[in-house]
Amino acid sequence: MPLPSSPAGDAGTAVDRLRRRGRGTSSNASGRYEPVARIAFDDGWQSLDELPPFKTSVTVDSTRKVITRNDSPDISFDRSINPYRGCEHGCVYCFARPTHAYLGLSPGLDFESKLFMKPNAPELLERELSAPGYVPKVIAIGTNTDPYQPIERRYKIMRGILEVLERAGHPVGIVTKSALVLRDLDILVRMAKRDLVKVAISVTTLDAKLARTMEPRASTPPRRLEALRQLVHAGVPTSTLVAPVIPAINDAEIERILDAVAASGVRHAGYVLLRLPLEVRDLFRDWLMEHFPDRHNHVFKLVRDMRGGNDYDSNWGTRMTGSGPVAWMIGRRFEIACERLGFNATSVKTTTEHFRPPVAPSAQLSLFA
Repeated sequence: MPLPSSPAGDAGTAVDRLRRRGRGTSSNASGRYEPVARIAFDDGWQSLDELPPFKTSVTVDSTRKVITRNDSPDISFDRSINPYRGCEHGCVYCFARPTHAYLGLSPGLDFESKLFMKPNAPELLERELSAPGYVPKVIAIGTNTDPYQPIERRYKIMRGILEVLERAGHPVGIVTKSALVLRDLDILVRMAKRDLVKVAISVTTLDAKLARTMEPRASTPPRRLEALRQLVHAGVPTSTLVAPVIPAINDAEIERILDAVAASGVRHAGYVLLRLPLEVRDLFRDWLMEHFPDRHNHVFKLVRDMRGGNDYDSNWGTRMTGSGPVAWMIGRRFEIACERLGFNATSVKTTTEHFRPPVAPSAQLSLFA
């Protein structure tokens, strides 16, 4: 039988609420590549009472390259950097969760509590930028896991990466939902003056309770709006993402979010429809059953209406926006609100004209530098 606090549909893999306090998901089900699946079972000896709460652990990721390449035709960049693997923000809908299965860990609670950092990322980046034949293009940071998640306060890997990019005159695009980005405002302002940076902050809801439930360790909505205001005031090209839009959960807020963002001075915005790849579907289903049981069936009906009858459609071109009447209505509402507010009338561009490959410390200085 399921534990008392277990949501329906994932009996045995749900974790008691006290042990997962402040976390986004309720399950720690094994990843899809594991040969066995582990479930919690009370044998009558109160053995479950002895299990400790989930605490964040950070392990060094011994990667040898830091720039990741992609050739996806429906995204605007071909390279990115992820200073961390896993994300302590704990957003239940995060499409990056399945990547933890590659590490033999759960995309559930492991994803938000067993984190991996790349402390040598700045050094690796410097080496890769100085490689013969390297051609600069915008590097995207924050498109998988958030570079400004809470552990960045301690490790400052993102700041080190920005310092390398600034010295090299290399353009970067940052996506985050953390007000911690303001810590690096000094670097961002200098880079902005040379058209080397643009920042996007995701605002999913203005409802503090919903934000706490859906994104438990991310910055609160007011702090994100204030971060947007300060970035704009400092002259840093800034936009917002209403992402993800979840039907029957936060889609009614689209116009209010854009109005609030406009008040902060931002004039560029985009949106992404909820994505439920692989394990994310079941994690999201359990979250709905725990927090919005009365909406569970309705939400998934709308999701399937926007995904060709499926829970998810990974086809390029439609995976971000969906298809069908419901998806069209959400897209049109967003467009009308943007038109009313004068959003996206211009484009934010970065340049590679300032790029100079870093010189390795051990390399002989050029006589013609």
